[in-house]
Amino acid sequence: MADRLDYIEFPSSDRAGTNGFFRAAFGWTMISYGPDYDAIGEAGIDGGIDQSAERVAATMAVVQTDDLDAAEARVKAAGGVITREQFDFPGGRRFHCREPGGNELAVYVARPE
Repeated sequence: MADRLDYIEFPSSDRAGTNGFFRAAFGWTMISYGPDYDAIGEAGIDGGIDQSAERVAATMAVVQTDDLDAAEARVKAAGGVITREQFDFPGGRRFHCREPGGNELAVYVARPE
């Protein structure tokens, strides 16, 4: 299925504190991907904790698509605003957008395996 909610990212100014909270409160596991990012496991949906300087200000839903350029065109046509142009990341390529109600989303296409 194209265009499905696939991932959730939590911004954090204290990654270790956020990790500890999620582990203790919910039993989720963490996988480190460097000094600024950890993936969340066993939470029912994949997710991550982002401590990078470029992190968004609020929790962000991530949508997986089959065609990033087509998805970007649909976002714009529907009244969305691109907040971060397409860029590469370890899992593929993505962009960020804001929908008319103010929520920021990421849309990505996975890197072929």
